[in-house]
Amino acid sequence: MTINPPVLLTDEQMRKFVTDGYLLLKTDFPKSFHDALTAQLDKVYAEEGNPGNNLLPRIRELRKVFDHPVVTGALSSVLGPNYMLHAHRHGHFNATPKPGGWHKDSYWGYKKQRNHHPWWAMVMYFPQDTPVELGPTGLLPGTQNYETRVFETEDPTGEALAAGEAGTFLLIHYDIWHRSTANVLGKPRYMLKFEFMRTSAPTAPSWDNRDAAWTPPATVDALPARHDLLWEETWRWLRGEVGAIAGSLPADEAAIADAAARLAGEDEPDALNAAYELAARGDLGVAALAGALLAGGAAGRAAAYGLAVAGAAAVPALREALASADEKAAARAAFALGELRGLAAEAVPALVDALGRPEPRVRRTTVEALGQIGPAAGAHVGDAVAALARALTDDDAQTRFTAGLALARLGSAAAAAVPTLVEALDDENRYVRAHAAEALRYIGTPEANEALLHELTYARWCSTTTKESTFYP
Repeated sequence: MTINPPVLLTDEQMRKFVTDGYLLLKTDFPKSFHDALTAQLDKVYAEEGNPGNNLLPRIRELRKVFDHPVVTGALSSVLGPNYMLHAHRHGHFNATPKPGGWHKDSYWGYKKQRNHHPWWAMVMYFPQDTPVELGPTGLLPGTQNYETRVFETEDPTGEALAAGEAGTFLLIHYDIWHRSTANVLGKPRYMLKFEFMRTSAPTAPSWDNRDAAWTPPATVDALPARHDLLWEETWRWLRGEVGAIAGSLPADEAAIADAAARLAGEDEPDALNAAYELAARGDLGVAALAGALLAGGAAGRAAAYGLAVAGAAAVPALREALASADEKAAARAAFALGELRGLAAEAVPALVDALGRPEPRVRRTTVEALGQIGPAAGAHVGDAVAALARALTDDDAQTRFTAGLALARLGSAAAAAVPTLVEALDDENRYVRAHAAEALRYIGTPEANEALLHELTYARWCSTTTKESTFYP
């Protein structure tokens, strides 16, 4: 099968994604393609109900959507060329005049500290013409980095709507605040939601990057707040730089004291700005962040984001916090170490030890951190792989399926985990099974490929089999 080369995003589009958290794009399939796709959706939903995670194998034509060069190009630009199509997908049906509630998606019912860096993204695909009256997805630009809504009304100014012709798709940062809007026409409206994740940290730009310097797009003035350091750091992270803003501001004691006070304030956007400012102010800024991390609360969460971008200087404090008896502080320290990637390689033994802690929250975050550090763990890779293989049998399901994702990020370096991944293919949890299969794919050794092919052969899905047509024609 031939897949056309991806149409990579431009600098202008990537800058808008970094600040606004979304892009509205469009495929160029003919109207007949979408008419047939919508008719099949009508039939499946009427006769079988929502196919849920089986949406893609049940509606075969959707494969063409995710092979379309505009879709592959957008995803490659944001998540790197080896991105993973996640096992969770869902077809949203909306025919009600009542708008949905504002929310961020969970991770299949589970919670985790959300990443500012784009490790995850979602595509929301609209297979029919979707004018405003048909109830497209609404989102609030620039809210992808906020834990709180930061807006008080149900109909805030600045809401963006994914209205457009058939073939329009919304590419969003996984954590942006969004909702369904009112369908006042009462006709069926489908939105097909797919999740994607990054399987390797960026080492160079994966979009059509022509300008290395960060400059914000004109749209930032309409956002809830400005986050110039956060945006610049994210841009440089996407270009392959780790800890890019560390030490970029002078170690001004008065400025550090002011930022530390703002970090503990109730204004979340301002607290995030304070966290990034402290990350840029050297050792004294790192010390202020480390103190806030151990103090806990909302300031502790914001401090974890600052330490995650503060460079190698943050690692000693994070190792100390990882050993804290405070579950939240230890988990947040693991989160920040994972974001520091190779700069945190020396902390891998401590992270491996943290997998022996009794708190599931710490173990969940630690396995993700080991995956994010990945092959950059250097001499400690073997220990990380062994620990992640053990985590595949953890009592906590979220720890198990996150371990599978972490092993996928390690790729061929995780070959020793293949036997345990094969056993995980029989786990009771659907995402443990799915992530184990994906890990085998990304490990890619002959043993891994053989095990994966065996699993997929037995699990083969027939997209035309229904209760009315079980085997013929």
